[in-house]
Amino acid sequence: MRIELQKRDRGGRLFSFISPLLALALTLFFGGLMFWFLGKDPVDALYSFFVEPLLEVWSLHELAIKAAPLILIAVGLAVCYRSNNWNIGAEGQFTIGAITGAILPVLYPDWHSPAILPLMLVMGAIGGAIYAGIPALLKTRFNTNEILTSLMLVYIAQLFLDWLVRGPWRDPQGYNFPQTKAFVPEAVLPEILDSGRAHLAIVFALVAAVAIWFMMRFMLKGFQVSVIGQSERAGRFAGFSSRRMVWFAFLLSGALAGLAGISEVSGSIGHVQPAISPGYGFTAIIVAFLGRLNPLGIIASGFVLALTFLGGEAAQLSIGISDKVSRVFQGLLLFFVLSCDTLIHYRIRLVWRQATGAAHA
Repeated sequence: MRIELQKRDRGGRLFSFISPLLALALTLFFGGLMFWFLGKDPVDALYSFFVEPLLEVWSLHELAIKAAPLILIAVGLAVCYRSNNWNIGAEGQFTIGAITGAILPVLYPDWHSPAILPLMLVMGAIGGAIYAGIPALLKTRFNTNEILTSLMLVYIAQLFLDWLVRGPWRDPQGYNFPQTKAFVPEAVLPEILDSGRAHLAIVFALVAAVAIWFMMRFMLKGFQVSVIGQSERAGRFAGFSSRRMVWFAFLLSGALAGLAGISEVSGSIGHVQPAISPGYGFTAIIVAFLGRLNPLGIIASGFVLALTFLGGEAAQLSIGISDKVSRVFQGLLLFFVLSCDTLIHYRIRLVWRQATGAAHA
């Protein structure tokens, strides 16, 4: 006996719409069971996790801070995935963007100029794009699997960051802590409101989401992404280049991830240190799929996943759970999103094999 997936004639638009909501409901249900097995009251735990962080103004600012990199990265990944290019290395592109964008404030700490912040943002985006270009080059030139190459490059970027802040970039007056000098005020992203820490990165994220939505909906390049993603052969008949699409998708997603990296370092941290991300690049994959690879849907899903980060931190204090619980929630959400989407378009079929080798269902 074996299990097969048989494609349905049509999945149904209604089920496609409610699939993310069903996945979220299943995540909450099984998350409640997890809290129960941990000896915590499920209702109190879920309240601490998903409601309590929304009750204070300062926590809403923190929610925006955590949502900004998730939305920026996920919007770029959505273009990759819709064009059938599987960039799994956004975490590394995020890290390299932070490094390249921080070159100016780290190496020239006495440079006070209004031009430094725009240059940092541009350099961060370029750095992320160049790093994303490595798996694009390997795929188009040597037909290398981009999933493996982009993922392995994450660890190279993280080790390179660790070497920098413990070696040549370490602040000599930082009491031997592995971090750089604090950025000058001109190199820090300004806050958007006086009531909290939320900065311009959330504005970048929303603008990028709307711009990519417009491209995918109304521009020829968006049409090319959709056609090549659904059928590379059909794209060739239409005169579209799949090689150029690989480069476009990777460079765009890498640039947005790099912009998210330098925005996080400049706006939220104020210096470079070994840990600059709690896993934004990997969580953004969940954000992209929960948002149905639609840039506008990604805005909503970005805030939902940001809430799991913020709620996980709050729940550690209020009910005394591990910080790994938020990762479990994110894993459950991705599992149920993919499962619900799969069952919408496919039905499970049991196939029995007789001794003669014939198969019947």
